[in-house]
Amino acid sequence: MELRLGFEPENSYLKYELYKGAMKVVRDAMLAKPGETVLITADTSSDMRVANALAASAYAIDAIPVVAEYPTAKETCIDPPKHLQEAACASDVWIEIADKNVQHCLSWQRALSCGCRYTCLTGMDVDMIIRCVTNVDYDKVIELGETMKNIIEQAKTIRVTSKYGTDLYGEMQGRKVRHSGRKAIEKGQSNMMCGQISWCPMESTIHGTLVFDGALWPPASIALLKEPVKLTLEDGRVTKVEGGREADIFREWLAGYNDPASYRLAHYSLGFNPGVLTPTGRIVEDERVFGGIEFGIGSQGASILGEKWDAPSHTDGTILKPTIYLDDEVFEQNGEYMNPKIRKLCVELGVPGYEGD
Repeated sequence: MELRLGFEPENSYLKYELYKGAMKVVRDAMLAKPGETVLITADTSSDMRVANALAASAYAIDAIPVVAEYPTAKETCIDPPKHLQEAACASDVWIEIADKNVQHCLSWQRALSCGCRYTCLTGMDVDMIIRCVTNVDYDKVIELGETMKNIIEQAKTIRVTSKYGTDLYGEMQGRKVRHSGRKAIEKGQSNMMCGQISWCPMESTIHGTLVFDGALWPPASIALLKEPVKLTLEDGRVTKVEGGREADIFREWLAGYNDPASYRLAHYSLGFNPGVLTPTGRIVEDERVFGGIEFGIGSQGASILGEKWDAPSHTDGTILKPTIYLDDEVFEQNGEYMNPKIRKLCVELGVPGYEGD
């Protein structure tokens, strides 16, 4: 991964910074304890330096690390090999760094029901963990997320617009917001890297136009967008996909599942990790671009606190500089948060653009 981005792929590259970030993931975010089993799963597209650093960190706090590597699957949301399914159910903590992540598949749901605390760090490499974990004030980012969560939960309506033509409306009607980047304090909790909150307005009220302009993944052949992909939504379902070649790829990818649930809008997610200021083509980062918003389409997990449904697919697309209205009041304008409490936390986190507050 670093070869493409211009970083050194040697094992010694930023190894101290890597181990610091790995310890923050294992001990401070996933709250692994002595005697607990920590399962780390990777595929042959993964950066094994990260897997080994996570394992070493688990061992250093007297947890029991288990590293499992397997062939890269053709798509995401596919059940891993059966022995890994059983291992996940028997583990206390599951950290996934596989490029083709299994999140939302049936065996993943089973592992959560067994009480496993899971985090999806798909595509995590040395560069990503250092920028997004090692160098980030994790507790302050969580505080920012809680502040955003409380504000959005008070809203009755939400409208998202963008310069490329997004104009999407939805009604909250008391829906709750999930803070996916918080610490893993509960059994069966599904976590993500810090810097994201997610929710879904009442599905039947979502309608309008959604234009992705940052990233879209899967399908794996897209990732960073070269041109916008325009979706039309009615009653929370994608009814039309328009644009250039990448829109054609996405339309064909959706149609290939031949399942109406693959067209359902599953969640909205705000991104606010200070280590991510521009998309990279790795979805865990791209959906946390500071000030961006991401939308999931396909399977909706129970943690979103919506209707919940299974689909054979799940994809995420982003808008880099949205404008967001909560009850007709501007919450964010062209990628810049306007609320004074949020702006104060942005200053404390050292986010560019908020220095003058």
